[in-house]
Amino acid sequence: MRIAFLTDLHANREALAACLDAVAALGVQRHVFLGDLVGYGADPAWVVDTVRAHVAAGAVCVQGNHDLAAVRGPGPHMHENARRVIAWTQAQLDTAQRDFLAGLPLMHAEDDRCYVHANAWAPAQWEYITGPMEAGRSLRATPQRLSFVGHVHEAALYHGDRVGKVMAFAPTPNVDIPLLAPRRWLALPGSVGQPRDGNPAASCAVYDSAAGTLRFLRVAYDVETAAAKVRAAGLPEALARRLESGG
Repeated sequence: MRIAFLTDLHANREALAACLDAVAALGVQRHVFLGDLVGYGADPAWVVDTVRAHVAAGAVCVQGNHDLAAVRGPGPHMHENARRVIAWTQAQLDTAQRDFLAGLPLMHAEDDRCYVHANAWAPAQWEYITGPMEAGRSLRATPQRLSFVGHVHEAALYHGDRVGKVMAFAPTPNVDIPLLAPRRWLALPGSVGQPRDGNPAASCAVYDSAAGTLRFLRVAYDVETAAAKVRAAGLPEALARRLESGG
């Protein structure tokens, strides 16, 4: 089975539509959304409805910190621009959309795979995986061999050996990477809606469970339209510029 992993969509309609088209062209049979459907971008209702339709058709979606904030209000650690967008986002969502976000699980496990937005050791605390130390901590917190995680807006891949040593692996886009057993692996697909690695192209990943391979994708999309919508909505200019620069 080919499974698409999409995370940190951040209300970016153009980026999400382009990524869904790209993974469809690869014959994906299942979609997993790793949280943060909303926040930063100008199309929260469309993105939530699109993901909700996929979930109704059998996809999996976990909750991100921006999703929770859109229901309960911004958390204390959110910076000012994020807080401003959350307040705006809350007014764009109807009751059914907010209920969908509120009902999302923090984690989901199936077969040898774990799905979570931030980390597996304390998913509700929203701590980031920024290196091998945090990756190892998250891997030790779940029995699954493979972990797929969002929250970090840059693609990364970590693997651990039998004695628990964890190392980083720099993924190359559009190359099938064998996730060899008995190693354990933790993948960060990057961000669909707001990449932060200097490349404005959307980022996602596809896992082939039969072949045991993972492919990271960079997907070009209409950045200019997405940024123009951010400006037209009166959201912070810095967020439009971030889309344009990829960082």
